Amino acid sequence: MKDVNVSNITNARRALITRTLDGDGQSTRAQRRAAFENTGLAEPLRSFLDKVARAAYTVTDADIAAVKAAAVSEDQIFELAVCAAIGQATRQYDAALAALDAATEGNSDAPRHPR
Repeated sequence: MKDVNVSNITNARRALITRTLDGDGQSTRAQRRAAFENTGLAEPLRSFLDKVARAAYTVTDADIAAVKAAAVSEDQIFELAVCAAIGQATRQYDAALAALDAATEGNSDAPRHPR
């Protein structure tokens, strides 16, 4: 297997998160952060973004229509869905790294991930 430069992956991951949360957009930075963290949003946006984060395949046209009816634009819906998906992926990635660290703890021969 070809060696992967972990620091490049780590830097790219940080850049993605920073750009997603702090870059220009139609949604406020606070809304994007809340979507990323999957907390602090009012209905129907909360339910929609929870579905995006946990079971995107269950999102329906009715879910999107409900969010639109709450005066959220299509651009905002897209941005917030991306934030929710990246936030969930980040939590899963961090949990996987923690599990790897726990599994290899005490084994000096095991590779460690340099977050």
